[in-house]
Amino acid sequence: MAAASIPSGGAGEPAGHSFLGHPKGLAYLAFTETWERFSFYGMSALLLLYMIQHLLAPGVADGVHGFAGLRSAIESLTGPLSNQAFASQIFSLYTGLVYFTPIFGGLLADRLLGQRRTVVLGALLMTAGHALMAYEAGFLFALSLLIAGTGCLKGNISVQVGHLYRLTDGGRRTRAFAIFSAAINVGALLGPLVCGILAQSYGWHVGFGMAGVLMLVALATYMAGWKHLPPDRKRQRGTAESSGLATGDWRNIAALLFLAAISILPCAAYFQEMNAGLLFIDASVDRSLFGWTVPTPSFNALDGLFCILAVPTLIAVWRRQARLGGETPEMTKITIGYMIIAGANLMMVIPAGWADRGEVVGAIWPVLLYALNALGFTFYWPTLLALFARAAPAQVNSTMMGAVFLSVFLGNLLVGHVATWWEAMSHASFFALHAAFAAAAMVVMLFVRRPLQRMLLDEIDQ
Repeated sequence: MAAASIPSGGAGEPAGHSFLGHPKGLAYLAFTETWERFSFYGMSALLLLYMIQHLLAPGVADGVHGFAGLRSAIESLTGPLSNQAFASQIFSLYTGLVYFTPIFGGLLADRLLGQRRTVVLGALLMTAGHALMAYEAGFLFALSLLIAGTGCLKGNISVQVGHLYRLTDGGRRTRAFAIFSAAINVGALLGPLVCGILAQSYGWHVGFGMAGVLMLVALATYMAGWKHLPPDRKRQRGTAESSGLATGDWRNIAALLFLAAISILPCAAYFQEMNAGLLFIDASVDRSLFGWTVPTPSFNALDGLFCILAVPTLIAVWRRQARLGGETPEMTKITIGYMIIAGANLMMVIPAGWADRGEVVGAIWPVLLYALNALGFTFYWPTLLALFARAAPAQVNSTMMGAVFLSVFLGNLLVGHVATWWEAMSHASFFALHAAFAAAAMVVMLFVRRPLQRMLLDEIDQ
């Protein structure tokens, strides 16, 4: 049945418990993602404002290969766009596509290269993409390399975290993904902060250059931990794992894809803070701090900071619950995450209303938005990753991990589409809409969480 075809884990079991009570391989995977996410979030924090303030300026955009054709293609679907709206579309396409391509990276790993070599290929492609960001003419080609590289790396790193654990070790696997998420968010904290300050002080390309340097550090970290990583798992002809999927496998796949689809709306509500949310901060928030103006891109560092702070607290709570025999079920954790993200965006209706009247609002409001969004994200995303790693059939484990990132791709497409309404809607209505997105997903989860819990988890534990 389905349970028999799920990977049993175990590269680091049981002797490798040397990193916070987890296999040593978790440390190398986590720190690889720290520096890779430093590079990604540092570059992403600059990207929107770089396009609006520099790349789309008269005389500059004409020198970017393919820019005019891309704008024509997008405007054929959307109608004429302002520079802000066009930049938001490009930004959301980029941040969306980096979460679309992992399904192809998963297929490449499952069928041909294995997870480890696919990760190395991804790191090399991303390093080349960051290097090309130094040349305005190659801007779109650089983004393409970054998208392809992330597709190879992102899902396969997550799969390897799951492969460190036995099938029945669900609680530790979920906590491992929470630790992994905290390491990611060290990069999400440092990247926007450091790259934002460098870009403001020395120019855009210095900020982008730092992102490229840290991508090389990520690759070096991964290679240093090679012997501690779980072995590659790819389909081999003539083995049991290469056989067709059973009925139970298809049922699990359908349930997992349903969960991924539900997560699209809260994903859009969460990631909008990095798109139109930055425009709100740039135009309506008092950014002065002890006589210094905080760079707008550096606000994205708050997401990483609050995710880091949330992880140890939640892990401590979940461990205590596990000792007492009543850890919050996975589906309930996901539902709570959606509820918190809905509340974060609903809260922003208050300062957004003031901004609609032309007032400048205090920085405490975006700080609270980032804090609550990070808490909600930490509830639902590591739990969802652990669930996919555990419940997806072995034959398509990497592919399914790529599929969960499709929800982030579609969520980011929705972010970009809705961000084009920023100049037309009241800001209060804009944030209320995103609260409704997350609340709708929460309501769906309230109805389906128990049957899905029984289907995906209780059967595996038997």
